[in-house]
Amino acid sequence: MVDRQGKLHRTLTGIRSVALDLEADTLHHAYRGTPALAGASVRVPAGTVTALVGESGCGKTTLLRAFNRLVQPDRGSVRVGGEDVLTLDPVSLRRRLGYVPQHGGLLPHWTVRRNVELVPRLTAMADVTGAADDALEHVGLDPGRFGDRLPSELSGGQRQRAALARALAAKQEAMLLDEPFGALDAISRGEVHDAFDRVRRDFSFTALLVTHDLAEAARLADRIAVMRVGRVEQEGTVEDLQRVPASDYVRDLFERARAAHARLGSQ
Repeated sequence: MVDRQGKLHRTLTGIRSVALDLEADTLHHAYRGTPALAGASVRVPAGTVTALVGESGCGKTTLLRAFNRLVQPDRGSVRVGGEDVLTLDPVSLRRRLGYVPQHGGLLPHWTVRRNVELVPRLTAMADVTGAADDALEHVGLDPGRFGDRLPSELSGGQRQRAALARALAAKQEAMLLDEPFGALDAISRGEVHDAFDRVRRDFSFTALLVTHDLAEAARLADRIAVMRVGRVEQEGTVEDLQRVPASDYVRDLFERARAAHARLGSQ
C-alpha cells in the first residue's frame, strides 16, 4: 500500500507542470445568420478557474469551443498560452486541452480504463495504463473496481468522474468543461464537485467551466463571467459581481439565485 501511494503521488504531481492562460478577444460568430457571439471577450489567468454563466442561448458553449477550435469564430482572436489558436494544429491543440462535455463523452463500447487511456495513447506516454489508473483513483474511482466496466455500468456521477479522469490522465495543460454536472442529481453532483475540488487542491491548472447554476459557479470557480446575448456582461469574483453589478441583468441574476437559495433553506 505504501508503494502504491508513493507511485500515485509521484505520477500525479507530474500531471500539471505548466498551466496555460486562456484569452478570447472580441469574438463574433453566427450560425446560418443567427448571431451566437457578439463581441465576447474573456480571460482566464493561468492556474485559475472561470465559470461562464447565463441563460440558454447566450453563447456560453460557442465561446468555450472556440478555445479548442471546435468552433472557429467569424471575427476576433483566441489565444492559449499566448499563442493564437489559428497558428496551431487543431489536433495537437485538442490533445493539450482536457475537454469534458455535458454527458461526459465516454465511448460506450470501450471500458472505463480504455476511455481514460485515449489521449495518453495518442500522445505516446510511457506508462499509459499507470497514468489512467492514477487519474481514476484520484477522482475517487478505484481502477480495480471500475477500470474494466463499460460506461453503461456506471452511475451518472461515476461517468462524469471518469470523464474528469480522462481530462487529467494525459497531462493536459488546461481544461474546458461544458456543463459537465448539469444532468446529475443533487447527490451525484456533490460527489463530482468534491472530485473536482480534490483535483484543484493537488494541481495548478487552468479551467473554463460552462454552467447555468450560479451556486455551482460560486463554489467551483475563482471568477465568474456573466454572458448575455453573445457577449460577456461582467467578469469578476462573485463578491465583486454582487457588490457592484455592472447592469440590471447581473443584479437580477444574483437576486434570483439568492431567492432560490432562501426558498430551499426554508423547506
